[in-house]
Amino acid sequence: MRLSDFIEANLEAILLAWDSFARAVDTPTPALDKKALRNHAEQILRAVAADMKTPQTEHEQIRKSKGLAPAGEQETAAQTHAVLRLMDGFSMDQMVSEYRALRSSVLRLWLSSEAGNTDNQVEDMVRFNEAIDQALTESIGSYGRAVETTRKMVLGVLGHDLRSPLSAMLMGSDILRKSKHLPDRERDVVTQISSSVRRANRMVNDLLDLARCNLSTGIPVTKELVDLNEICKAVIAEINAGRPDAVIVYEQPKRIVGSFDPDRMAQVFSNLIGNAVRHGDLQHPIHVRLNESESSVRFVVTNLGQPIPPAELPSLFNPERRCSAFMDENTKAKRGLGLGLFIAAQIVSSHGGVIHAKSSALEGTSFEILVPSSRPASHHH
Repeated sequence: MRLSDFIEANLEAILLAWDSFARAVDTPTPALDKKALRNHAEQILRAVAADMKTPQTEHEQIRKSKGLAPAGEQETAAQTHAVLRLMDGFSMDQMVSEYRALRSSVLRLWLSSEAGNTDNQVEDMVRFNEAIDQALTESIGSYGRAVETTRKMVLGVLGHDLRSPLSAMLMGSDILRKSKHLPDRERDVVTQISSSVRRANRMVNDLLDLARCNLSTGIPVTKELVDLNEICKAVIAEINAGRPDAVIVYEQPKRIVGSFDPDRMAQVFSNLIGNAVRHGDLQHPIHVRLNESESSVRFVVTNLGQPIPPAELPSLFNPERRCSAFMDENTKAKRGLGLGLFIAAQIVSSHGGVIHAKSSALEGTSFEILVPSSRPASHHH
């Protein structure tokens, strides 16, 4: 019996095998209603069988094995299947593994039955594999396009739609805060609102930065001649205004003038000092040092308190670690470290520098940045 006939004759058994495999895949969302799923699987299989029955030239065969079959007008079952899989919480790998399972279960059923014992066995298997590869290529392309569309939409909402209400809240709360007629309690509430909105604003900016890095453009920096000491002082003053209980000891230089992006460097300082305030033990002062050697500027911030476990140090600057398993143990030290550090590292690397972290119970946690001091020629002695 030819494999294409076998597939059509044994659809039910093959679908059951596919179905039980799909159920075994661990996804975060509830499984698709079984009917829709079976319909697609069935359509994909019928398309595969029909494809195998169509005579094809060797040239067509080679093109198809590379996933280059002519595209039809209609969306194929495999393309629809991929989008539904995405909505169902399947990762691309999980979706691909479905096809692997389908491939092996069809061949296993066919070869173990009487039907598989034919002269055309090899030819049928080659054709079958091509047809499955074609469906797989369609699925992957469709999945990728759906992910891309979703991402563009999310970015659009973040960059544009979410910004306006946040700015309105920020302006409103700032106006209220300056009002002379507010009782103390209300003023406290307004201050709280204002700092929450600022935090939300920072998150939106971080997410947009993350997206830029994912698009591999890196974080853009616009350098100008600035004094890093002034920037660092301003950042510390701002952090202290929000957290007067934190003692920040700044060993400041006279001036460190060079070519840096002032806003981005402020973001790095603010991020690292802010983390030290949030995660450190505030019974001890936080130490900030900024100094310059012949070729580079060094910035170090150190806090005492619960150290970062050694196993986590290497992945601190990796945005994916936010989603990794240990984030589940909702301990205080782990919350909110993710994106900010990644972005700080990206900014430092856009300035041609490096960032390091070390942490121990005895010496505390310190983050150190080294960036080339791009001083203008006139400043060299």
